[in-house]
Amino acid sequence: MAENETLVGIIMGSQSDWGTMKEAAKILDELGISNEAKIISAHRTPQRLHDYVDAADAKGMKIIIAGAGAAAHLAGVTAALTTLPVLGVPMESPALKGMDSLLSTVQMPGGIPVATLAIGKAGAKNAGLFATAIIALSDKDVSERLIAWRKKQAAAIPLDPVD
Repeated sequence: MAENETLVGIIMGSQSDWGTMKEAAKILDELGISNEAKIISAHRTPQRLHDYVDAADAKGMKIIIAGAGAAAHLAGVTAALTTLPVLGVPMESPALKGMDSLLSTVQMPGGIPVATLAIGKAGAKNAGLFATAIIALSDKDVSERLIAWRKKQAAAIPLDPVD
């Protein structure tokens, strides 16, 4: 990996999404996957989105994780602008508990794929793990770190319940 290479981009529609999306960054950091997080709105900063996607290859990016709420078009528009894998994280919203975001993220037209994860923090965490698994396909060191992480996770679950 080149010194300034960023393997995973994490983008979100607004500052309020960071409380959720930082779960992806935490996992990627824990597993030693270079990443960056940016606030980019498909609707309010469309040129920023175009510029970000255009620069992704030069940064060495392999995957983009996109999280947004309400209309939640960020992942879909990102996927329309790049052939990189895009992992969509629907934000939980007060009005519809994230169902609006989920449907907007998952229901893409044929030909523009977005791999959609669960609503909220669990989805962001899993997006970080899924991005790591994709990178692990071609990086033995990352694969070994992911295997060790999964073993550690399993070992932390007790077999017998405690009172």
